[in-house]
Amino acid sequence: MKHINVGVIGASGYTGLELVKILIKHPHFNLSYVANSEGNISMGVLHPSLNGVCDLEVQKADVDAASASCELVFLALPHKTAMAYVKPLLANGTKVVDLSADYRLPLDIYEAFYTDHTDVANLEHVVYGLPEMFKEELKSAKLVANPGCFPTSAILGLLPFMDKRVPHTPIIVDAKTGVSGAGKKLSDVTHFVNVNDNLFAYNPLMHRHAPEIAQKLGVDFDEVHFVPHLVPITRGMLSSIYIQTSGAFDAYEVLAAFYKASPHVRVSKNPVDMKNVAGTNFCDIYVKQRGNMLFISSAIDNLMRGASSQAVVNANLMMGFEETTGIPDIAYVP
Repeated sequence: MKHINVGVIGASGYTGLELVKILIKHPHFNLSYVANSEGNISMGVLHPSLNGVCDLEVQKADVDAASASCELVFLALPHKTAMAYVKPLLANGTKVVDLSADYRLPLDIYEAFYTDHTDVANLEHVVYGLPEMFKEELKSAKLVANPGCFPTSAILGLLPFMDKRVPHTPIIVDAKTGVSGAGKKLSDVTHFVNVNDNLFAYNPLMHRHAPEIAQKLGVDFDEVHFVPHLVPITRGMLSSIYIQTSGAFDAYEVLAAFYKASPHVRVSKNPVDMKNVAGTNFCDIYVKQRGNMLFISSAIDNLMRGASSQAVVNANLMMGFEETTGIPDIAYVP
């Protein structure tokens, strides 16, 4: 059986933990390198849930050590930090799946919503890591930009219907996410007292995932009206999407036909929820029509389909494996 050494840089956060959990059970990937900014700690101490399960030593992140140990590295790092690792890793011949936003967008859009880019040259070589859009391109990719969680949920819901949408009419995305989507860093917004028994929108209409949704769908930023909400749950994401359509068609049949060959999209005849996708790479989608209004409901696990399991799917395709290989498919229910 073919085994490929892979590594995770950024093992301290939630997405890093989820990557490790998937990779230690993967039939073809051998997790040979795990690192964070400090190192000198075991995985079982860094994440007590892995005590006795994964005893790898977490090293201080080093590009040359990672390349010497791995054919492919996952970067579970914040934007701006990630690009500092991508350039030397690629120069060393190491493939990269980047979970940050650093390579998801064209230069002008990225710098308008994030920060200055320090690795412009590699923007020409990146593949956006949404397999339902770029499966063939991913098979030969050396650098993959893993999509954001909100864009994953929204884009998958909208893709089958973009040719049915009335041009230039609003695309309204009302999305709810669990608190883990904000990462592990402490803040007043994610403080228990603020989140518990509460619900609120943040960055309405100006959230930096909106241009990612627009750019990948090929529409103007002004056409996407995106409002994210933080809900008092640990994990999960539910996007309620509204578009105006034209012509007579059965939305369920369109949806089912579009995703008939997509193993990680499940089309539902009943409204979807977050619980049934928790811990998996599935995106569950439901549609409802009334006149020219189309309602699309899309559910994912923000840490899995929105980050780590999708990253491993991309790595599978990059390394010549079936996209479903080693990917969790049983939800955390009840």
